[in-house]
Amino acid sequence: MPAYKVLAQSAPSAASATTLLTASSATIVSTLQVANRGGAADTIRIAVRPAGASLADQHYIAYGVQVPSGAFLSLQGGLTLANTDVITVYSTTGTSSFSAFGSDGN
Repeated sequence: MPAYKVLAQSAPSAASATTLLTASSATIVSTLQVANRGGAADTIRIAVRPAGASLADQHYIAYGVQVPSGAFLSLQGGLTLANTDVITVYSTTGTSSFSAFGSDGN
């Protein structure tokens, strides 16, 4: 049975799409958490890009989601990634941290 672990963490700059995770093998992200460390609400985006494709509208699994000050958002249910699939994250204010937990082929 694969071990669940921290797969990736990122605190992107304001208004900049940032790679959270590039799968290097078959990967299951069981939980993706967002924590807003700031003093005001933040608006976030999360996209999954198959085989590292250029970011496009169809890749978003969350878009324009408000995360209140000091709050967190937890996405559960699992994302199954193939080698070279990419999770991209975005924070309007740059005050949110993103963490991916799960298992990979390593």
